[in-house]
Amino acid sequence: METKIILERLRERHNITALNEMQQLMAGTDASKLILLSPTGSGKTAAFAIRLLRFLQPSSGRVQAVIMAPARELVLQIADVIRPVAAGLKTVAFYGGHSMADEVNSMSVVPDIIVSTPGRLLDHIRRGTVDVGGVDALVLDEYDKSLELGFLDEMKRIAKRMRSLKMILLTSATPLAEMPDFIAMQGAEVVDFSGKGERSRLQIAKVDSPERDKLATLADLLRSLPNGRALVFVNHRESAERVYGYLRREHFPVGLYHGGLEQRERQLAVDLLNNGTTPILVSTDLGARGLDIDDVNYVIHYHMPLSAESWTHRNGRTARMGASGTAYVIIADEENIPEYVDWQRDYNPKSAAADGFRSDVATLYLNAGKKEKISRGDIVGYLIQKGGLTKEQVGKIVVNDHSAIVAVPRQMASQLVEILAPYKLKNTKVRISLLK
Repeated sequence: METKIILERLRERHNITALNEMQQLMAGTDASKLILLSPTGSGKTAAFAIRLLRFLQPSSGRVQAVIMAPARELVLQIADVIRPVAAGLKTVAFYGGHSMADEVNSMSVVPDIIVSTPGRLLDHIRRGTVDVGGVDALVLDEYDKSLELGFLDEMKRIAKRMRSLKMILLTSATPLAEMPDFIAMQGAEVVDFSGKGERSRLQIAKVDSPERDKLATLADLLRSLPNGRALVFVNHRESAERVYGYLRREHFPVGLYHGGLEQRERQLAVDLLNNGTTPILVSTDLGARGLDIDDVNYVIHYHMPLSAESWTHRNGRTARMGASGTAYVIIADEENIPEYVDWQRDYNPKSAAADGFRSDVATLYLNAGKKEKISRGDIVGYLIQKGGLTKEQVGKIVVNDHSAIVAVPRQMASQLVEILAPYKLKNTKVRISLLK
């Protein structure tokens, strides 16, 4: 693809109007072996997408590129970045928990780009539904995390079947102790942004809790902060449920994220955080890395992180890409404080903010999506023409295989459900309901 087209689509589809230094380097290099070292929130996905798409040829009826990532959330994030930019190239996403039948059906026309977790891709290869023998480009995203999660064997087995590789791109949050021995990375160009600015504008503050049970202190803290987006980290699923339930009873706009939830529930929680419906998210450390979360203003450590790595990745959810952010550590009397936990100042949440946490948007659910040939543009036009909204009143839209959600002004949401009920969307009868 031409660089000009890629950049135009990044601007149109992702509002990336200016490339950062790392993305500029990836737009300018023609290296066929690349190691990109970059922290969470640095624009890494767009950076490697630029290099990959510049390399790929027009659709040719075979799989040209495979991108492997260690988590379903990362797979979805990458696919969401690449798909709107890859003009004329078909992109599919494979991951555990997704319908295998839907994935097989998505290959009725052979995709150009496959984004997948290693285990799921190997499953497809063994079933004979995917042929990677002619793949030209391989991206191993968050290779360090893939090793941590035990995906080395799967990656080896897949790479051995790729007999035509011409470009290999590996990304990692930190410098690697050793290179993978199953792909030829000798002489690879290293683009190292691992130590640059991810948390340069991060402030860390200590909040004292007068009680061992920190719930009341957490509520006071949230009431004292200006409106924004907040991630509240806890160490266990049961704790996440308890904190979430308490904040709901206190009438905070809050969501929940942990590994005990179904994948669709976790993804919905992230979507509702991003679109402003529930600007507070209570999460285990599962949410500390790899999620596509927009502009988090506050990270709150309700529990002490269990490792230095957890501390780093939690804090890395804010102060991203040059923005400022604050991490708050809630500490009860006589609580053990790990040596890697530190702070620059104390904070006493004395009074409620005049502009505190609120939700000015609601989310509508539509029971039709990509498989029904519904696009974001279709939904925008529908809401403007039939619902009477302006373009500015239509918020974030997420289109899934058989459903879609859209953020709209909260004060208009219930009325919109009634107004839109008689009308078809793109000649399809769609059921619309108020999600939250």
